[in-house]
Amino acid sequence: MTHAISVKGSVFVPAEAIEMHAVRASGPGGQNVNKVASKVELRVDLSLIRGMDREGRRRLLHLVGKRLDAVGRLRVTSQRSRDQYRNLEDAQRKVHDWIALALEPEKRRIRTAPKPSSNLKRLEAKRIRSEHKQNRRKTSIDES
Repeated sequence: MTHAISVKGSVFVPAEAIEMHAVRASGPGGQNVNKVASKVELRVDLSLIRGMDREGRRRLLHLVGKRLDAVGRLRVTSQRSRDQYRNLEDAQRKVHDWIALALEPEKRRIRTAPKPSSNLKRLEAKRIRSEHKQNRRKTSIDES
């Protein structure tokens, strides 16, 4: 029932890397929720993804770290719809989006110096805070 997920160019998840289970959805839904297994749970073996470089795999593992099971497969669930097929499409879209995001290289941060106005604003805030705290101290008149 599951098919390969094409991501970008030569990067794709083969059908044999995807395992699908349909389970009963939680939450409201009346009597239907107790009868129909519309929630979809996908388990994707990330080691079988084709066309992905080492750096992309590292970014993908970082993105989905908490969603990995004990064996190292990505676990994705969807119960948005009352229709099993729509939930399957939604779960596959989630897998596609995570892999596509991992394929994009991270943007390097360009360090910049703070603007002079930012420094002045910060120093002014410190001065005001210092005065506020000094006003809490006991004066010589209070001590007598």
